[in-house]
Amino acid sequence: MAYVPTSHTHPPAADVSILVDAEASPATETAPALVTSTKVSTASQTIDVVEAPVAAAVQLLRPNQAAKERPDGKGTFFGAGGAILKEFDKSRSQSRRPSRPSSPPTDLQPTEISGIGGKVSKPDYSELKIVVAMVGLPARGKSYLSNKLTRYLKWLECEVEVFNVGQLRRSKAKAKKEKSGITEDHTASYFSHSDDKASQLREALAEECLESLIAWLKKGGNVAIHDATNSTKSRREKIASRVAKEPELVVLFLETYCDDPAVIAANIALKVSSGDPDYAHMSREDAERDFRNRIKHYESVYETMTEPHLSYVKIINVGSQVQMYRIHGYLQSRIAFYLMNLHLKPRSIFMSRHGESQFNVEGKIGGDAPLSARGRQYAAALPKLVKDNIKDAELTVWTSTLQRTIETAAQLPYPKLTWKSLDELDAGVCDGMTYEEIEAAYPEDFEARDDDKFNYRYRGGESYRDVVVRLEPVIMELERQDNVLVIGHQAIIRCLYAYFHNLSQEELPYINIPLHTVIKLTPKAYGCDEERYTLPIGAVSTHRPKPKSSGAKTTIASVNSARDYYGKQPATT
Repeated sequence: MAYVPTSHTHPPAADVSILVDAEASPATETAPALVTSTKVSTASQTIDVVEAPVAAAVQLLRPNQAAKERPDGKGTFFGAGGAILKEFDKSRSQSRRPSRPSSPPTDLQPTEISGIGGKVSKPDYSELKIVVAMVGLPARGKSYLSNKLTRYLKWLECEVEVFNVGQLRRSKAKAKKEKSGITEDHTASYFSHSDDKASQLREALAEECLESLIAWLKKGGNVAIHDATNSTKSRREKIASRVAKEPELVVLFLETYCDDPAVIAANIALKVSSGDPDYAHMSREDAERDFRNRIKHYESVYETMTEPHLSYVKIINVGSQVQMYRIHGYLQSRIAFYLMNLHLKPRSIFMSRHGESQFNVEGKIGGDAPLSARGRQYAAALPKLVKDNIKDAELTVWTSTLQRTIETAAQLPYPKLTWKSLDELDAGVCDGMTYEEIEAAYPEDFEARDDDKFNYRYRGGESYRDVVVRLEPVIMELERQDNVLVIGHQAIIRCLYAYFHNLSQEELPYINIPLHTVIKLTPKAYGCDEERYTLPIGAVSTHRPKPKSSGAKTTIASVNSARDYYGKQPATT
């Protein structure tokens, strides 16, 4: 029996706060009697939550609850249908409306309607300004986390920028070499804390990066990430003191702590084999030796987060345990919740549209039409294609509630979940019409949608922006799952694809997602690798390219999983 997750919409979590008592150090002191500490284990991680006796604070986690959250017994507390997502979505009964008919109701004739929709405005985050300061030794995944967090916050339509001290250091060294021919020495000795001159240079870079970050936030940004080791209490106190001088800004520290030798070795191997210019003229063996020496220099002064007066999230061993202290407000809560759901285990995300439907053949949009004859051929051929790629690994298949996705998945021999959130973009009164019929009946609205397809909302229906909002629980679950095959619809796959490849709103509605094609995304440290498999079964094309009359972008940005070692230096003046 298919499991239907409850989460498809959610109110803001602004009333959620996770706090620690100001007088007690979480690592060294015994908390007062009124402060409660709860440790909750899930299938993949342990969360430590320390709460102060504040009436407005809401405890997110309850002991022994995780294993009861899924009817399949896998105990996924943070997953689809989990307790936290239920807080985000208390409207399951409203979402379970019957599937739309295959043709428009007779009482909605185009001639009886003047105007079919309007544009959706961007959420206003202008009052939310956070400095996220990374903490951790080299090769612990700081840049990985900062990039993942950036992608998620941009999905929420926050203005986000990463200010990476290493990128600033390398870009300055590159500019100096181009100007004077002098090559700076950035081998392990540069990172020795016993070298006063090198320490002063590194401190100056960190401060310059912080000042650029603050200037960017004051110009209108929402979240600025200070990507550096910030490995001592004195450095973190400097950051906190500087941010405190800006009345509109708050700071949240994000520490990634890891003592797992296998994870550290894998991160070091990635570092020395991915084109880091610090090791451009070294063999891999020499580069690894030098990088390990750099780590030793930082280890000699490293102090893990224990400061009782600071807000921070500590992620231990790639999410096996998460500790949160003094988390306040909507955006900090969203950040903490997202970080709790990440993992680094190797996995792939497969995405495919349903097989060709009868409405596809007829050129109609929306509806709940069955598969065409060629669509049924695709459904029959899909199991072998998936098996050849997944081999004996576990896989879960997700579909929408519409029959064309359920029919496409019917012959796949894997567990299946049905998501209301994966239903196609709702075309409202245009459901079941062809684009030619829409253009003839509503020429002004048809043109308006072409001018701003992401924001345009059908009357009685949705915009792409609306779809992005209702897909957030799906995104959260995809981040914490292993191998998943999503059988969805054109707009849905476009949105998911754009999230994993960090594509813009202008690009999203025009991504080409052809029928009878499986897209395989493999998350890497700094992006996703992509492969496409097209079965030799004919299908109509439903892709509508961007009209030439529009001034928006018409090309899709290239996607790759390579690390950027220099980065752009955001303008602040």
